[in-house]
Order: sequence, then structure tokens, then C-alpha cells
Amino acid sequence: MAEALSGRHSNRIHRALSRPNLLMGADRELVLIAGLAAVILIFVVLTIFSALFGVAVWIVIVGLLRTMAKSDPLMRQVYVRHISYKPHYKATTSPWRRY
Repeated sequence: MAEALSGRHSNRIHRALSRPNLLMGADRELVLIAGLAAVILIFVVLTIFSALFGVAVWIVIVGLLRTMAKSDPLMRQVYVRHISYKPHYKATTSPWRRY
């Protein structure tokens, strides 16, 4: 009864809209790039040794990416934004002020 009189409206947020975009437990783009690099290594050299090495490298990289995603699923986006920042900003009243 009290909820009907409060006038509050709630919207449901679906889980698929708020979950990070992961593939095999790691960042999707990085897993696909690692897989592409492994496939290129395998098919360019075309030996059994390169196939085993490519699969091993891909498994190790995906394991590292899963560890990274387990600590923070958005770590790649945070790092890309972090490297775009300048190391030092001058103290001004506005970022568009001319020096």
C-alpha cells in the first residue's frame, strides 16, 4: 500500500545491458586479436612446430587476458583512456584558455 502511494516509478535494467562484453571470460576484442595472430602464425609458417607454438601462445595469452578480466572487466578501456591523458595540466580557469 505504501509503495502505491509513494509515486515512485522503477525501471528494470536488464543484465545484458550492464554486463561487460566478454568472450571466453576475457575481453572480446583482445581474444579475437590474439586468435587472429595465432592463426596467422600457424598458416604462414605451415609446420607442425608453428602450429603447436601458435596454439600454445594463444592459450597463454587467453589465460592472461582472463586473469586481467577477472580483476577488472573494463581494464582495457580504462587503460586506453588513461594513456590519452597528458602527464601534466597547467592550472587555468578553463581548459580552452589561451596561454
